[in-house]
Amino acid sequence: MTNTDRREIVIGIDPVKDWHMALAWAVDEAHRRRLALRLVVVVPPQHDTQHVDDLPHQMELERAGADALEEAASWSHARWSDVGTTVSVLGGHPGPTLAHLSGKACMVVLGSRHLNRAEEFLSAGSLVLPVAAQAHCPVVVVGDAEHITQEPQYLVVGVDGSESSKAALALAFEEADLRGCTLRAIAVWQPPVFSLHGSDATLRAERRLLSETAAGWAEEYPDVRLHHEVLTGSPVEALAEAAEHALAVVVGRRGQGGYSGMRVGSVVHGLLHRAHCPVITVPAV
Repeated sequence: MTNTDRREIVIGIDPVKDWHMALAWAVDEAHRRRLALRLVVVVPPQHDTQHVDDLPHQMELERAGADALEEAASWSHARWSDVGTTVSVLGGHPGPTLAHLSGKACMVVLGSRHLNRAEEFLSAGSLVLPVAAQAHCPVVVVGDAEHITQEPQYLVVGVDGSESSKAALALAFEEADLRGCTLRAIAVWQPPVFSLHGSDATLRAERRLLSETAAGWAEEYPDVRLHHEVLTGSPVEALAEAAEHALAVVVGRRGQGGYSGMRVGSVVHGLLHRAHCPVITVPAV
């Protein structure tokens, strides 16, 4: 399925947490892209026990989910009345359910509570890592607001030459064009241990690769103001610092080189904790 076939943005709503920031991002994006918005609450299945009847609790969760969706849909309509919305209370395990919905979505949007590394695995409410790892479309994690007061407004995209970072670059150009903002395409060279600086030849090669990778997209989006930057150091810290006042930071998922590691990628994983703006993760096409 191509991106043009994906006609909706899916947002997961948590009835017991503040969803306004993530929903604002999602409905604004749906307005920019002229897409529909699907608001989803996923209610986990009953526990299989012999002594506790979970049905009343299950029904209570479903009612709370329906109430939250009604409020969220009304709030969304008040923000952008031209965005069509549908609501769904679904049963199942939240992570796999939202990952499944991503198969027909343009994007999946999630809020984030900035869980620490222990909480992200122990908390039943943590969806960010499993959805980001399994989704078939870009996943937007909104833990902090866009920095819309920064002038000029800009997006950051991490580029390392991998297929997923090329997909991230494509999405970043599209986003920058939709928003009329500057795009900072950044490659990060991490020196070997015991080396503090890259050689001039290494940095020139990185700049050349970055320029060549972005060239085709720059021709397709001539109105996007593009800045190429090669930074030295930790990829997570360099990208997070570059995106300190950004609208968002865009990175490929399951990339190679500096972006490899955990299933969601070590840089992606680090940015989900470190970045102070929305983080958009993009799978390889």
